[in-house]
Amino acid sequence: MATQTIAVAGKGGVGKTTLCGFIIDYLCRKHNGPVLAVDADANSNLNEVLGVDVELTLGDLREEIAKADIVKDSPIPASMSKKDYLDYKFNSAMVEADDFDMLVMGRTQGSGCYCFVNGLLQAQIAKVSDNYRYVVVDNEAGMEHISRGILPKVDIILLVSDCSRRGIQAVGRIAELVKEVQMDVKTVKLIVNRAPEEELDAGIREEIEKQNLDLLGVIPHEPLVYEYDCAGKPTVQIPLDSPARKKLESLLVELGL
Repeated sequence: MATQTIAVAGKGGVGKTTLCGFIIDYLCRKHNGPVLAVDADANSNLNEVLGVDVELTLGDLREEIAKADIVKDSPIPASMSKKDYLDYKFNSAMVEADDFDMLVMGRTQGSGCYCFVNGLLQAQIAKVSDNYRYVVVDNEAGMEHISRGILPKVDIILLVSDCSRRGIQAVGRIAELVKEVQMDVKTVKLIVNRAPEEELDAGIREEIEKQNLDLLGVIPHEPLVYEYDCAGKPTVQIPLDSPARKKLESLLVELGL
């Protein structure tokens, strides 16, 4: 079956990375094909939600290659091209867990021209993504790596907000960005997270309509997220019968996942 790419986006602090981790865990438990998790948020912490360690990010690798010609001690051997070096090091940036693989994009690029390196990364990611049934991407609000074309074409975008007008307005701007850069996404849906009693205030519903967003569903507040974070435990270890996880999985089924 063809690869299906799911992107999760929203402003910081709304719980999108936690939901992204739950989505990855859900797809892995379905045993419906291998999953590639991509952390494309500049504030990378999806690995902590999933309980895996990351030693090398693609941002680190991109910096090495982009600055190889100007640093005194280049890490690239004289006999090796930049492309060959990227091919060689790319596998080191791939984290292999029991049920999924993971890539961390890392911080955004610094000064200088990165067009060549971004092109190499785009080709490399496109090549490996074909090996997976699902690619799940945790994005920053600007969706930089997707809008730049570095990550694969997206099939589903899940916009995550909390129960605030500012959160809804933020995902409304993301939805407009999706249209502006002509991503040609099949499905764009809104999930409102951390809702008290799983209910939305009338004012929030009004703002959702104003932003012309398609509401998929509402996830109740999950106090265990805070408890697990304080204890340093991966959030995906929260019991499957927790109200938040059960509701999210019902929404994923509704999407046909």
